[in-house]
Amino acid sequence: MISTITAKIINILPDKFVTYISKKVVDKYLKKYANINIEGSENLKGIKTPTIFICNHLSNSDGLVLDKALKEIDPTFVAGVKLSNNIVTSIGVNGIKTTNIKPNTADKEGLKKIIKLVNQGESLLIFPEGTRSRVGSLIEAKKGIFLIARMTGAPIVPIGLYGTEKLLPINKEGDMSAETFNYADVHINIGKQFEFPKRAKEQDKKDYEDFATKYIMKKIAELLPENYRGVYK
Repeated sequence: MISTITAKIINILPDKFVTYISKKVVDKYLKKYANINIEGSENLKGIKTPTIFICNHLSNSDGLVLDKALKEIDPTFVAGVKLSNNIVTSIGVNGIKTTNIKPNTADKEGLKKIIKLVNQGESLLIFPEGTRSRVGSLIEAKKGIFLIARMTGAPIVPIGLYGTEKLLPINKEGDMSAETFNYADVHINIGKQFEFPKRAKEQDKKDYEDFATKYIMKKIAELLPENYRGVYK
């Protein structure tokens, strides 16, 4: 990625210039390093909106490549606050539409804002796992996707993504500023829109939550090669 010094210079500019330059920086890196292959684009034609896009999460470049693949719908990405707080990764965040949430917390304000966006007609993209997978395959989803899908009632479009773990690998020491782009083939597989499953009369609350979450995540898994399906094989 760009240096911390360059990122600091960009971030002190007026907002509209920050957005413009951030987009240019992202485009430059993706054009140079990413060979992006998209399947299932036809599944976006005639879909009901607002919709919730769900995708597995392997890299900080995931949102950047998905923003290109979904440019016609232009969803708002649900992103962890630490991406905006990091001077380098904020460049990527500034280039796409995002709404922040605090992962692994009861972020009621963040959740309210997300629900409000959907009610106003805005489509979302959510990474249900809540964090990048350090094992290179699907990990268990957080509760957030169940709550957002149930409370909005919006239909869902699953996406399977792989190759970004090679494009922008996770830094082993946890320093996101030190992550660097590499040449990689990136594959985006867009599935068919589906409705959030309704609760059966005999299901108690916990059983329904577990069933619905697994149902949603299986839709992502079906779009991935078997070695990326992880706990949802």
